[in-house]
Amino acid sequence: MIIECTLLLTCIKLLLIPAYHSTDFEVHRNWLAITHSLPVNKWYFEQTSEWTLDYPPLFAWFEFLLSHIAKYFDPEMLKISNLNYASYNTILFQRLSVIFTDFVYALGCCRCSRSFGKTFQYRNELFLILFGNIGLLMVDHIHFQYNGIMFGILLLSIANMIENQYRMSAFWFAILLCMKHIYAYIAPVYIIYLLRHYCFTENNKDGRVKWKSFSLLRLFNLGVIVLTVVYFTFAPFYNHIPQVFSRLFPFKRGLCHAYWAPNFWALYNFLDKFAVILYGKVGMKIPTNNTSAVMTGGLVQEYSHIILPTITPLITFLLTFFIMLPILIKLWILPKHFKALHFVRAIVLCAAVSFLFGWHVHEKAILLLIIPFSIVAVNYKDDGKLFLLLTTIGHYSLFPLLYPKNLLTIKVLLLLIYTTFVYYTIRKIREPIIRVLNLMELFYIIGLIPLFIYEHVLHFMLKFDEKLPFLPLMLTSVYCSLGVIFFSIRYYVQFLTIK
Repeated sequence: MIIECTLLLTCIKLLLIPAYHSTDFEVHRNWLAITHSLPVNKWYFEQTSEWTLDYPPLFAWFEFLLSHIAKYFDPEMLKISNLNYASYNTILFQRLSVIFTDFVYALGCCRCSRSFGKTFQYRNELFLILFGNIGLLMVDHIHFQYNGIMFGILLLSIANMIENQYRMSAFWFAILLCMKHIYAYIAPVYIIYLLRHYCFTENNKDGRVKWKSFSLLRLFNLGVIVLTVVYFTFAPFYNHIPQVFSRLFPFKRGLCHAYWAPNFWALYNFLDKFAVILYGKVGMKIPTNNTSAVMTGGLVQEYSHIILPTITPLITFLLTFFIMLPILIKLWILPKHFKALHFVRAIVLCAAVSFLFGWHVHEKAILLLIIPFSIVAVNYKDDGKLFLLLTTIGHYSLFPLLYPKNLLTIKVLLLLIYTTFVYYTIRKIREPIIRVLNLMELFYIIGLIPLFIYEHVLHFMLKFDEKLPFLPLMLTSVYCSLGVIFFSIRYYVQFLTIK
């Protein structure tokens, strides 16, 4: 069944090859050209295109390997000067490369379903929810990115952790961090869990748990594994490491992405704009400066807020750290039974906190919550109810990425089919939807319907598309942010009150 479903979903991905693709398609084509045409010491300096290389070196090596296959499809795509080059063979190669590397994701889904699966039915359901995730389908196979291979590595790491293969788990996670640094959001969970369950040994005599010793050897083993991966990844760039890190952490890009992720800062930006309107209504003087008033312009730059205090990277870091800290403390003190379950829940929560309060968070980062959460949602009643809420909100929040009108039917059908399957899967608790979701949650989800109608019909009928072009995006981000914040608070409290 797993093989058949994998092949079926692969066929669907093949049908999407001619679909719209975003500027990320040109980003990765340019990275193919950079890594193929230039020596290593120039990869992170090249700036012919505005889409400069800003992923960690291991992903650059991944693009380098792909480029040696790409030259057989169309060598013109590997010329740095060919900006926005998109021949048929270029599109075919890049789409096929994502489809092919998705088999790593399929492997990760299989490993996790086997590690967590209590029954045959549970293993199949978990695999289908993971591998059939519509967020990855929209982001990777229409919008265009390579998230599948990286989430596959994450799932392999989680599976190894659950099977007590701690060193292999650390190895895969180190690989992952060196491919895309966004996974640093959940690195504290790995650090705490490995220290607690691998570096410390316990004595269970007399029915009591006592610390016996801290194993420096085990800590050394983990350090060697992680540092070896980091060394071989960054060693070729040793003489310009600062330049690499300046690309990886471009703080001047601003608090929010051009399309606001549905997080706390979307709500904060909205309140700032609303406060400006109120100031104008009551005749108060509105403070202005050169970097104000354009937070909704759709650009990626550093701007200041007008009424509310301006947020700096340090503020976002401190907020994220202090809100995440109770999760890590709770993970440390929780008893060893159900330790795998607590580990995954902590990953989801730390990803949620980072998504809500991080600097320049992309909307696609919502998948870092949804995909790990799938693992525990199928078989645990309380997790399943919240997962139904999160997956509906999170996947809807990705809709603006697929803005062409000919994709309207596709994205709506994908959301309806996947959400229905999730509901069917968790409905083995034999409760109607009104009991799976409470009345407030149900009305909130129903509220997505008028939001959708406004965005795709009323906004144009009212001729707001010229005066307020960013309004649909802003409303989607703000409305979805309320749901993500509500989910995060509920799950945060639920985790901290585990006994």
